[in-house]
Amino acid sequence: MTDLAHFHNRLVKNVRHLRKWARRGDVHAYRVYDRDVPEFPVIVDCFETEGDGTHLQFQEVDTGWRQDEAEHREWVDHLVEVAAETFAVTGDRVAIKHRARQRVGGDKTLQHEASGLDEDDLVVREGGHRFIVNLHGYLDTGLFLDHRPTRALVGERARGRRFLNLFSYTSSFTVHAACGGAVSSESVDLSNTYSNWAERNLRLNAIDSSRHRIVRADVFAWLRDAVAAFEAGDRDGVDLIVLDPPTFSNSKAMQGVLDVQRDHPWLIRQCLQLLSPAGELFFSTNLRSFELDPLVQQKARFDEISARTVPEDFRDRRIHRCWHVTHGATAA
Repeated sequence: MTDLAHFHNRLVKNVRHLRKWARRGDVHAYRVYDRDVPEFPVIVDCFETEGDGTHLQFQEVDTGWRQDEAEHREWVDHLVEVAAETFAVTGDRVAIKHRARQRVGGDKTLQHEASGLDEDDLVVREGGHRFIVNLHGYLDTGLFLDHRPTRALVGERARGRRFLNLFSYTSSFTVHAACGGAVSSESVDLSNTYSNWAERNLRLNAIDSSRHRIVRADVFAWLRDAVAAFEAGDRDGVDLIVLDPPTFSNSKAMQGVLDVQRDHPWLIRQCLQLLSPAGELFFSTNLRSFELDPLVQQKARFDEISARTVPEDFRDRRIHRCWHVTHGATAA
C-alpha cells in the first residue's frame, strides 16, 4: 500500500491555507483536496455547517486502476480514516461516494453511486447567504462549489433587475440574485426534488416567494412559451440570465434528450430573445470537450471568463467553462 503519509501531509498543508482563505470570504463549503497526489486520486470537500460542526464529502475518481473488491474497500477505508483524523471528525461525518462496478454491454465500467442513506439536511453559509445541503442522500450535495464566484458575480449585478435562472437546480444563483436586490426572478427546473429544495433555500434566506417564483417545467418548453409570449407583448423581458444546463439529460419528463453540445445554440438564442438591450447572460458548462458554436457567436458578444469563475480551492481549472454574453460591447 502506498505510504498514506503523502496523502495526510498534502491534506494538512491544503487545510492550513484554505481555512484562512475561506474565513476571509465567509465561505463554509469548499474543496480541500483534488487529486493533488497522483497515487491518491480522490476529492475531499469540507462543509462547516451551522449547528452541526464539520462534515466531509469523500469522492473517488476513476483512474482505470484494477483492484479486487476487498483490497479496494480497505484502501478507501484507510483514506477516509486519514481525512477524518485530519479534521478531527468521526467517520459518520464523512459521506463516501463509492465506486460501483456495473456491467454495460458486456464491459465492466466504474460508476459513482449514492450511499443511499437518508440523513438530515445541513445548512452552510456562503457570502452571507445560507444553503441547505445533503451529503448522503444524493450524488450532488445541493450546492455546486465550483460556481461560487459566478454566484457572487450574479449577486453583484442583480440590483434592480429581473432575473431568470434556467436549469436552476436548488436555486443557489437565485438566492444570490434576490439577496443582491433583484426586483423579481423566475427559476426553472423540471425536477420536483430540486424545485422543492429551491423553495426551502428561498425560505431559509427570507426571500419573498411572490416576487421570486420557482417554476417546475421543461426548460425547452418553457423557453418556447416565454419567447412567444414576449413577442406577443404578453410578458416582460429579463435583465440577467443564468443558463447552466447539464451536460446530458434523458429525463422521462422531458420532451426529448438534452445534449449541451448540440442544444446550446438554440438555448442561447432563446435567452437572447428575452434579454433586455443592456442585459447580461452567464452561460456555463461542465463538458470538457465543449466547443462554442461559431454561428451563435455572431448573435451577441461572448467573453469567456472561466479564469475568473473557477475558484481558488479548485485545483482542476477545467472544472467548468463560463461565458459572459451581452448584446453590446461591454465585457464583464
